[in-house]
Amino acid sequence: MGKLYAISGVTGMTGNELVRQILVDGSTDHIIGFDNFYASSIDTVADHIDDDRFEFFEYDINNKDQMHDFEVRVSDLKGSYEELIYINCAAVVHTEHFYHVYETFETNVEGMNSFLEQAIRVGAQKFINCSTSEVYSMNSWNENGGVKESDYITMAIAEHSQRTSYATGKLLTEFFMKDAVDTGKIKGCSIRFANVYSKDERYPKHIIPFIINSFRDNGKVVLLENSRKNKRTFLNNYDSCSAVLALAATDSALDGTVYNVATDEEISIIDLAKLCASKMGIDNPVIEFSGYRESDPERRLLSTDKIKTRTSWRPAVTLDRGLDECITNYLKR
Repeated sequence: MGKLYAISGVTGMTGNELVRQILVDGSTDHIIGFDNFYASSIDTVADHIDDDRFEFFEYDINNKDQMHDFEVRVSDLKGSYEELIYINCAAVVHTEHFYHVYETFETNVEGMNSFLEQAIRVGAQKFINCSTSEVYSMNSWNENGGVKESDYITMAIAEHSQRTSYATGKLLTEFFMKDAVDTGKIKGCSIRFANVYSKDERYPKHIIPFIINSFRDNGKVVLLENSRKNKRTFLNNYDSCSAVLALAATDSALDGTVYNVATDEEISIIDLAKLCASKMGIDNPVIEFSGYRESDPERRLLSTDKIKTRTSWRPAVTLDRGLDECITNYLKR
C-alpha cells in the first residue's frame, strides 16, 4: 500500500513537479489532483496524464460542486492507501496579480481554508500549505544568516503599496494551518518558498524567463529601475518540491509551524542578466532600465536552518545548473 496525495493546483509550477517526484518508477503512490488552468496548462503533466497512478480533474478550488465531487472521490480511494496527504499548491503567485486584491483573496485565502477543512473531514493525516516568502515584505533580509521564521514580520502598509495584500492573505493561511494542528485536527505545516524558478516556467514575465527571452528575441533586456540595487536568491523548482515531500515524510516536523525553503546563492539582478547572457554566448549584453515597482525589497535572504535541522532536505540544484536547464528549454520553444 502506498500513499494517496490530494493536490490542488496540480498543473502549476509546484504541482506538476510534485507529480514527477511522487510517481517515480516503481512507486505505489497515487495522486488525485485538480487545476483550473488559471496559470498553467495540461501540457505540464503530459508525461503522466495517462499514468494509472494519476487522476486529474479540471476543477476550480472555488467551485463548491466540483470540490464536493473531488472530496467524494478522495473518500472512495483513501481506504486503499496507508496514508492520505493533502498538498495545497493552488495560489495566484505572479507579481502582476500582487496588486489586485480580489484576484488573490478567493483562491489564496478562502480556497485554502476550504481545502484544509475538506482534508480534515475526509480524515487526511497530513496537510502541507504552500505559502510564500512575500510575507516578509520589506523586512526580508538580515546580516545574521538571513531572516528566520521566528523573526517578527514588518509588512508594507496599504498607503504604501497594495502588493502586500497578497502576502497578508498567505500569512492568514499559515494561521489556519497552525490552528488546525494546535487543535489536534491534522498534522501539517506551511512553507515559505523564495523566488522559485523552473525550466518549464509558464510566466514569461518572471525574471529568469523574462531575461532569457528578452535576449533571445530583442538582443537586450529592459529591467525595472529597482534592479539597479536588487539582489535575490533563486530556488529551483526541483528543490522546492523535494522540500514539500521531505516535510510530508517527517512527522515530527508537522507541528503547524512555518518553514523557509530557499538557497543562499545570492545574486544581483544585473549579475543574473549578465550570467544568462554569457551562457547564451552574448558578449557585452545591453541592459536598460525602465519602470519602478513599489514595495520591492532590495534583498531577500532567508535562513533555512530550521528545515535543515528537522529534515534531511538540502537544495540540490545550483543556480549555474538551473540556468543551463532553463536556457536549453526556453530556446527550444
